[in-house]
Order: sequence, then C-alpha cells, then structure tokens
Amino acid sequence: QVQLVESGGGLVQPGGSLRLSCAASGIIFRIDDMAWYRQAPGKERELVATITSDGNTNYADSVKGRFTISRDNAKNTVYLQTTSLKPEDTAVYYCNADIKTRWTPAKNYWGQGTQVTVSS
Repeated sequence: QVQLVESGGGLVQPGGSLRLSCAASGIIFRIDDMAWYRQAPGKERELVATITSDGNTNYADSVKGRFTISRDNAKNTVYLQTTSLKPEDTAVYYCNADIKTRWTPAKNYWGQGTQVTVSS
C-alpha cells in the first residue's frame, strides 16, 4: 500500500518561511513526477509546483521566486521551501506523485494535506 504523508505546515507571520515535506512509503519501484498543490477555502485546488524524476521544475506564477520544490530520490521525499509568505498563500497544501510499484503500473497518489496559515 503506497502512502504519501505531508508534514511541516503551521501558522506563520507574513514574510515568514516554512518547509513542507512529503514522504512516500510502501513497496515503491519508481516515482516519476512529483508536485505540490494547494486549496484555499472556497477555491479550487491549484497547482503550485512540479518536479520531474531528473529534477526539472515548474512553478505557478504566483509563487515564482518565493517557493522552491526539490526532491530526495533516495528518501522518496519531495520538499517545498516557502519564503516571503503572504496571507493569500493560506491553504491546505497537498502532495501528489506518480508512483509505480513492483506489481502495478504507475498510478497517481495524493497525500492527506497539511495546513499552512499566514497571518499576523
């Protein structure tokens, strides 16, 4: 059974920083693209950043220059370093990944989400 578990969310003041982590567990053969999404109250879930297996990254315009996505393939973990946080960054942040196990083709998985609140 593959699981994605996020951590690192919390309450932070405007201008502050947080580092989100997402670890994949289970009998994993390969992890392809990984990504972070977020969903603010009353809004649709939106893509924040993506990273391929060889490290190519893409970002939403709203977070470019402030957020950095990275991954540690040996630990099956993806990170999101957030800086210069704004109140509008407040949302539940979700990890997403395409994962192949020994017995199944690549499937898309979601984590349970971690709350980030930016407020003074």
